[in-house]
Amino acid sequence: MSSTLDTPTYSPFVQIKSGTEKPPIFIAHGLDGIVQFFRLAEHIQANHPVYGIQAKGVDGNEEPLDSVEDMADSYLGALEQSHPDGPYILIGYSFGGLVALEMAQRLLHNGKTVPLLVLVDTYPHPRYLSSSLRRRLFVRRLRSHFREMRQLRLPTALSYFLRGVKNRLRFSSSLSESFSDMQASPPPNAALKLVKSKAYDALASYEPKFYAGDIKFVAAQTKSFFPDDPAAVWGRLAAKLEVDTIPGTHLSIVNNEFEPLAAVLTRYVHELDCFPPV
Repeated sequence: MSSTLDTPTYSPFVQIKSGTEKPPIFIAHGLDGIVQFFRLAEHIQANHPVYGIQAKGVDGNEEPLDSVEDMADSYLGALEQSHPDGPYILIGYSFGGLVALEMAQRLLHNGKTVPLLVLVDTYPHPRYLSSSLRRRLFVRRLRSHFREMRQLRLPTALSYFLRGVKNRLRFSSSLSESFSDMQASPPPNAALKLVKSKAYDALASYEPKFYAGDIKFVAAQTKSFFPDDPAAVWGRLAAKLEVDTIPGTHLSIVNNEFEPLAAVLTRYVHELDCFPPV
């Protein structure tokens, strides 16, 4: 008899809504690596099962992956074991959109069908944006900092400015930090901190390639440090791009104002049900 308990087998998939229709819906994790979007899934008015994808290492038993390509390989390998029939609806919010995109890339490359790929306020690392777009975003961030400073007392404003010069006003880091800052923070857990650190490495090294399929893109109406027009980034990277803009900010559209996003996702799924892929 073994004197130690067996370590539970890691699975990247957590069912967050039941359903009987096909294809199943998979929502990729963000930088935090954990499964979220339970309330969002419940508000998708379609009888398709919804699964959240969680990152390897969230349980502290395995080493987290540090590239989007490895994540896609790992999750697709698990899909072949648990849901071999396919096809799959793939959705990703923020960093998760890059994971969903790479999964779709590999499925198409292997001759599989991806009936629906949805990127929700997803953008690559700023280093892969055009120089003119990076400059505009950098100026927007500077203006945001100056607006903050104008509301502070002089000594506090000066301290704020000096910290910004030291930590945030470098051309590349000031933009890239916004991607991390705008993710919901996980509990203070060493395993989750490592997962997020590795995911950020994956974000920094992933350059999206042309996708020979359709991309549905859902953008937050209130812009922060992301481009005003998603087509400026994704228009050249997709065979067809459809953009829907919904009320809210990057965070609020999935946290406390998720009904508009759920409505758009519901429409996408219903359109797919009415006109299934050949």
